[in-house]
Amino acid sequence: MLRLAALLLACLLLAGFSSLPGLPASLAAHLVAPDGTSPLLPRAPIDAALARLRDREGRVTTRAGVDVFWRAIDPADYALRMSWPRDLGAADTFPDLDFQVPDAPAGTPRGTVVLLHGWMMHGDSMLPWALRLGEAGYRTISIDLRNHGRSGTAPSGYGMREAADVVDVVAALRRQGEVVGPLHVLGVSYGAATAIFAGADPALGAERVVAMESFAMADDAIRDMVPYMLTDAPAPPSAWLTRQWLRWRLNDAVLDAAIERAGDTLGLPLDRVDVAAALAGVPCPLLVHGDADRHVPVAHGRALAASAPHARYIELAGQDHLSLPMQLDVLAPAVLDWFGQPACDAPGILSGAADPVPPTDGSRG
Repeated sequence: MLRLAALLLACLLLAGFSSLPGLPASLAAHLVAPDGTSPLLPRAPIDAALARLRDREGRVTTRAGVDVFWRAIDPADYALRMSWPRDLGAADTFPDLDFQVPDAPAGTPRGTVVLLHGWMMHGDSMLPWALRLGEAGYRTISIDLRNHGRSGTAPSGYGMREAADVVDVVAALRRQGEVVGPLHVLGVSYGAATAIFAGADPALGAERVVAMESFAMADDAIRDMVPYMLTDAPAPPSAWLTRQWLRWRLNDAVLDAAIERAGDTLGLPLDRVDVAAALAGVPCPLLVHGDADRHVPVAHGRALAASAPHARYIELAGQDHLSLPMQLDVLAPAVLDWFGQPACDAPGILSGAADPVPPTDGSRG
């Protein structure tokens, strides 16, 4: 689901930096907006899978005036089988999904799960999770966050403004009868931060929040990610010379200036996008991180867990930012178990994390 994000972001950063005169300004521009959805995420296999499903879709205009696209998929015995390429730098790839859709109408969902995607992805990139959760009896509603997929454009909020959109969409879908039973939220990366901010809002009415590989502070995440994108992240051979030049030009002062400029443009200082602070208001959070993550290093996950004693924290050995969300065989049972736990009335009432999930060896789901 996130396999191509690193390659595309590297290409965008490299192309943008080399063509604009001011390095801080160029970087700031890419921090302000994601430049739409990754063109490397292929539509054909996703559309072919969706064509087989009884899904519903629509749009909600939020109080901020953002036109947000959503898709609902009902529970069924999909018998999902999934495999994916292991080349993280491969273009035009998506997990190979094999599933069936029974002819019988879906039964009443046991609950509803809102799915929130990562940066430069879209709601349909969460399709494997929609099918797996559907097998367990849940209706899923995937949302294209602002500036992504089929949704409209608006100033990015690194999860804060997006969370308000999610609250508005869920409220509208409740009125339409799409939200049935307990409501849970599952987000990945940028979507995970959004899930935490949304889950902290009582208006959402979420019982459980699952946040996979979220950052703890937006500005720190940028300081961690950008140097990696310019050194070890996958990039085409043609970008080698430009990347060397950027590595030579980039320093802490340039990065700090870009972060400050991006925050000024957004009207949102990025050093105030504090996911850890919001997490304190989420009643029942499950946090997941891979110890090999270099986009959002595992220190972010550990900091979030340390800030929220009421949260459960799972850390998977050997998994990075791209591979971790695909570990459905390991993570789906843990997520479903978390959804089935007794309700939490307020933050802080849980005594600690449950037994950890054993580290995965990266075998296919």
